[in-house]
Amino acid sequence: MGINLKPIINASPVRLSDLSDKILAIDAYNTIYQFLATIRGPTGESLSNNNGEITSHLSGLFYRNMNFLSENIKMVYIFDGIPHQLKSKEIERRKKLKQEATQKYEIAIAEGRLQDARKYSQGTVILTDKIIEQSKRLLEILGIPIIQAPSEGEATASLLTKNGIVFACGSQDYDSLLFGAKRLIRNLTISGRRKIPNKNKFVIVEPEIISQSLLLEVTKLSLEQLIDVGILIGTDFNPGGFEGIGPKTALKLIREYGKLENIDKIKDSLKNISYQEIREIFLYPIDIQVKNLEFNKPDYDRIINFLCDEMDFSKERVEISIEKLKQVQEKRSESLEKWFG
Repeated sequence: MGINLKPIINASPVRLSDLSDKILAIDAYNTIYQFLATIRGPTGESLSNNNGEITSHLSGLFYRNMNFLSENIKMVYIFDGIPHQLKSKEIERRKKLKQEATQKYEIAIAEGRLQDARKYSQGTVILTDKIIEQSKRLLEILGIPIIQAPSEGEATASLLTKNGIVFACGSQDYDSLLFGAKRLIRNLTISGRRKIPNKNKFVIVEPEIISQSLLLEVTKLSLEQLIDVGILIGTDFNPGGFEGIGPKTALKLIREYGKLENIDKIKDSLKNISYQEIREIFLYPIDIQVKNLEFNKPDYDRIINFLCDEMDFSKERVEISIEKLKQVQEKRSESLEKWFG
């Protein structure tokens, strides 16, 4: 679900070129879900190879990361671990939504409503163990480091920013900010035009960066108070939040009363929520010792073998992408040699 902080967020546009030579901690599950949801055929079907295996995630990861590598952006992908027990309601909610979307998709296909079918198909995404294994394999071949988080991937990514190991988190969700991320970059995997649901209109979507320090300064909140705003709106650990309270109202209430316990009108509802435990999840995420990240050169032979020979990707397209990256890296090396020569 993610926390809906958008109405109170001031984000600044950022170009990929501005991120050159910086390290970004990418929320792997969030990113893979996006690719599985958006990279689909005209009737909403996932891309697949000759054996019927889904390849949408591999297509997104390959071409997007080749673009990042061309921009000299360094990435580390963080994969989720064991979810906290308080997330069980949200997991069940998502499961139910997927079942409903699947039913709507099948009915739309049967009735020939292809546009509706494509819309519903985006809600049917299931992240399987095989998809995760394939994604990790491709990232390793691309020379991109992987970290297995003990629990929430966004929590570990946020710690990496706080510890100065990476520049920013990369995710569509705002949860990283509640975990204390110094910077969050959104829309890294969604650029260009995006269709507005149920309308024949498009909006321009470009990468944007959110600074935690600026956010706290503008909202006049501490991190602890920002977490309370999130709890009022609803987090993955208390989905739905408090009835009738949206982001702007939540911000107003915390500014006025300071913390959840002081808000009279929610005291009865607050008794039914493990709000102190939720606070601690965000404030004290499980730390892991990460000192050095190892970035390697892409193994082009293995890329061809995996994507083209095993997964039936177009060899011509893959080789074109590889050649473009090689040319960019050669030019960069020549420039460095001239500069330091």
